[in-house]
Formats: sequence, structure tokens, C-alpha cells
Amino acid sequence: IGMKGKYKTGGAVMLLIKGADVYASEHLGKKDVLIAGGKIEKIGDRLPEYEGCQVIDGAGKILIPGIIDRHVHITGGGGEGSFHTQAPPVQLSKLVEGGVTTVVGVLGTDGISRSAENLVAKAKSLKEEGISAYCCCGAYGYPGPTVTGDIRRDIMFVDEILGLKLAISDHRAPNVSVAELTRLASDVRTAGMLSGKAGFVCLHMGSDKRCLGPVFESLENTSIPIKTFHPTHVGRSEELQADAFKFAKMGGTIDFTCGQFEDKFKSVAASLKAAVEEQVPLDKITLSSDGQGSWSNYDEAGNLTEMGVSDVNTVYRQIVYEVKEENMDLEDALIFGTSNVAKALELYPKKGAVREGSDGDVLVLNGDLSMNTVVANGIVMMRDGIICKKGTYEA
Repeated sequence: IGMKGKYKTGGAVMLLIKGADVYASEHLGKKDVLIAGGKIEKIGDRLPEYEGCQVIDGAGKILIPGIIDRHVHITGGGGEGSFHTQAPPVQLSKLVEGGVTTVVGVLGTDGISRSAENLVAKAKSLKEEGISAYCCCGAYGYPGPTVTGDIRRDIMFVDEILGLKLAISDHRAPNVSVAELTRLASDVRTAGMLSGKAGFVCLHMGSDKRCLGPVFESLENTSIPIKTFHPTHVGRSEELQADAFKFAKMGGTIDFTCGQFEDKFKSVAASLKAAVEEQVPLDKITLSSDGQGSWSNYDEAGNLTEMGVSDVNTVYRQIVYEVKEENMDLEDALIFGTSNVAKALELYPKKGAVREGSDGDVLVLNGDLSMNTVVANGIVMMRDGIICKKGTYEA
């Protein structure tokens, strides 16, 4: 015990959640869920209460997989309005409040003062504090920041690094050629294969007219699998969204960014409706928060006019919005922040599912879908709406 007695290293316990309505993400009905050793040990009816087992009454509540947020600036983003606009690192309690049990950290515009080493260190610290954390090397620029000096070695030898971040079709992007994009994708793909990881290029998509054109050209002229490219922010413009729908129909995964304001929730909901109407495979769509990064608006001359910091609870809030405001079935809404993400990151069913053998990452929601309990790797992080586990230096 240190730091005035607040910091305690604690591991997973045996936990039994009884009689909750389970969505795995498919609806299983009312079940008991036993979590032991950080894993989901058993799902069934009237499971026994073992000695020393903590019991949570799930009657009248809903149990779902933990949220996987695949795009969070865990070391802080921003900085586009000069140094004083750099956003701070994410706090564990904020992730817990948003039901995030697995996070993927990324860098953004600022790959100069923010380093890949710092990003990996933050991912490791979040893991020590209880949740699962991964990251991508690279940033907007090319070549991007790495730990080892080589993208391939980063992915192969740094456990937390799953892929590469790169910006295209954006005024802040490095404007790589199609040949350079193809070479990067090939390197990332190969490193992923050699290390047993997804090995993907997380593409920050800007709003200029090229949209996904460079990616389509690369795919047309090479044998690189489409799953190597993961474009995000694809709802940024009508033209980009049209390209994204084409990309998803070809078998690629596309990612929409949620926002904390009502108009953004409506915008993402409209995009999901459009995807249904255009017969886009819904299992190829994910949601992310862009949390702890900056959102920014520019005038016609490219001058920054407005900036803020994005919340890390918006994937959960978007799912709730889809159910309450758009009348989407919870089973259908959940996939965008759970199983779809896990499959795209090649972490399924370890993550993104409530099934025997999966990691003990579950959320217990009240009947109105408000957050009641958060369990990450078998550790109770929130119970009855009260944070049980905060970051090391949080008050």
C-alpha cells in the first residue's frame, strides 16, 4: 500500500452474476454468469454459489460484453491550436464510466512531441490498472514514430502494438503516394502474420476529394488483403461515406466516429440507417470515440476556428441512443462496439463476447440501460454505479 493508502494491487476474484438478461452479443435470455481467474468460466441456469465467490444480483438487469474502443488518444491528442491546446492523457475512471474494458491507443496530428514509447508506456499502465490495452505505432505523418525504429519490428516484438496509424486524404496528412501506401500495408501485413496479430493500417480519413481512392488503387493493383486497411472517421463527408460503403461491400471494415453532442449521435444513426438501406454488411461496421483527442473546425481558408476534447464514453452512449431513439434491437446495436471490433482486431472471441473461455469483460446495465457494474478481466471496476477502481494518481 502506498500513496496515502489508495493504491492497492488487486487481481481477479471469483464472481457470480445471477439472473441477468444476457446479450452475448446474441440474446441468450436470463442466465447466471460465473467469472473466475479473469475468464468467463460458466454460463448457465442456477449456478452454485461457491465459497468465497462474490455474488451480484442481476435480476431486472442486462449483461453485455465490455465495450472495445479501437481509437483513443490515451496519451492525449490535440495541440493544433498550439501547445496550450494539447489534451491530457486519459484517466482510467473515464474509461470505466464509458464501459470500456479494452482500448486501442493511437497518436494523432502530433507525432512530434508525443512518442510511440510514451504511448506504449500508457498502454502498459492501463493494463496494470486493470483493463486491456493495445496501441498502434505511427501517427499522421510518414514515416511515423516507432519504438524500435522499424514498423515491422514494433508489431512483431512489442506486445501491445497491433498495427500502424496513418493519415490520408487530409490537409494534415503526409500525402503518401499509392506506392508508399502499398509498401506500408505490405510491411504491416507481413509483421502481423509473423507475430500472430491483426497487422492493420488504421487510416485517419480526412475530407478531401481523394477519399478512399488511394486504397482502392492499391487493392486493385496488388494482392494485399482488404482487411489490412481500416479506415476511420468515414462519416466525415457524403463522398467519403459512399466510398466507405463500397469498401465494406468489398469485405473491408469501416469505422464511424461517435461524438458527445446530440447532432453527432443523430449523424451516426443516419449513417447506420443508410448502411442498412444500401445493404452494407453490418458486421463490417465499427464505432469508436476518438476519445481524449481533439475535435476541430476550420474556416474556408483552413484556419482553426473551434476545438474541444472528445469523451471516451461515446460508443456506449451511441449504442444506448440507437436502442432508445432509433428503436434498434439491443442485440443489433451491440455489435458495433463489441463483436465487430473484436473480429476486426482479430481478438474474437477472447474479446467482444460473453461466452465460456472469453475474458471476463462484462457490463451490467440497469433496465433503462444506465451503467450499473463494470467488470474488466474479472476485476470489478464499478459496482452499483460507483467507481471501485481508479487510476493510480486519481483523487
